[in-house]
Amino acid sequence: MMHFGAGNHMHRIVTVLSVTGEFPMCSIYMLGNERVFKQLIHNLASKQVIRNDSTGEEVCCKVIRVSGKGYGRTIRLYKEALVLLDWLHEAAYGYYMSSFRNHRFSGDASHWERNHRVAEAVILCIQTGIETRPYLLPGLQNERLLHVIPEAPSFYLSKDIKKTGFDEMNKTMFTRMTGAVFSYGRCYAVYNTRKSVMKWNGMGEYKAKLSLTELVRMNSGVKDVDSAILFGRSYETVLDTILESEKDKRPEFRFDSIYRHIYFIPLNELGIRQLRIMLLPDWNARLLDLVFGEEWIGSEERMFEYDAYIDNKYIFSFLDGDIARLIRFREAAGDDRDSRYEVVCYPHQLEETRKYLGGLAGFQTIDMTLVEQGLKEVVQ
Repeated sequence: MMHFGAGNHMHRIVTVLSVTGEFPMCSIYMLGNERVFKQLIHNLASKQVIRNDSTGEEVCCKVIRVSGKGYGRTIRLYKEALVLLDWLHEAAYGYYMSSFRNHRFSGDASHWERNHRVAEAVILCIQTGIETRPYLLPGLQNERLLHVIPEAPSFYLSKDIKKTGFDEMNKTMFTRMTGAVFSYGRCYAVYNTRKSVMKWNGMGEYKAKLSLTELVRMNSGVKDVDSAILFGRSYETVLDTILESEKDKRPEFRFDSIYRHIYFIPLNELGIRQLRIMLLPDWNARLLDLVFGEEWIGSEERMFEYDAYIDNKYIFSFLDGDIARLIRFREAAGDDRDSRYEVVCYPHQLEETRKYLGGLAGFQTIDMTLVEQGLKEVVQ
């Protein structure tokens, strides 16, 4: 007999599938201990007696089906296991059936690839403590100005955002956007490159941003969307994605032109920790104040992208993972070779950042644990 209860591993798997329909076998490590979850999925692919720890109900069925090959191997629920959705929440089954064509999935690569991109974003958000379950989030609307979106961190999926009925959004939300994270008066459009350079449709993404901004204004106090979160397996892939967008014939449709700030979050434990920092109220100012103290220069005083001027050096913090700012910093440093520059980053950011800047700056690293401890003391 296997137990289904809030907080256990099976509950986590079913929760993710209730939101995303499927998720990639290659991303099992994102759920937790990879060996433990692989064994659990193997067990759930065979008929098991499942007991609901809350109600005492029992069901005997296969829970998980793994299909596909290689990078496309995907995990889905068995039809007989859909009763577990009722154990999650009274609205989970209805949401799942309406979102995934009554439990029918396409084997077309473009369909499972998009579902996998969304699933990885959802898993990382769940691990961070962001509410991702659409059936527990307030529904969005487009009729009047309301404060619908909760202040606490939440993630709205793009397919649910599209359901609000904006005419222009219905045309443009077929983009690479997987959803939007809301946290303490900020909204971040969310993208996921996975392990490949993301194809970029500048005009489509620009229209999607305008539609998202309109939606945000109708449902929260946020007036503009100038930031994006970009998930991915490596800094190299993310940088290549942004550089790929430079090929757009209209510079205003570059990724880093549409979004002033693009925060790269790796799809691993370090990314979970980085995203947790971003969920703090006024997180970036607190981060800069922690690192530079009184040496931190406010944005209104800067002529270009840097954060402090110490010992005749312009110092740039990459602790926030803002790729768009890093691009602007490189452009400024490249234009002025007579000044001295330095970058502060985490150890795991060092190699790719140094490679990207190509000798334009020196580096100092800071352990993420020290940052987490310092911010925790400030918040408390």
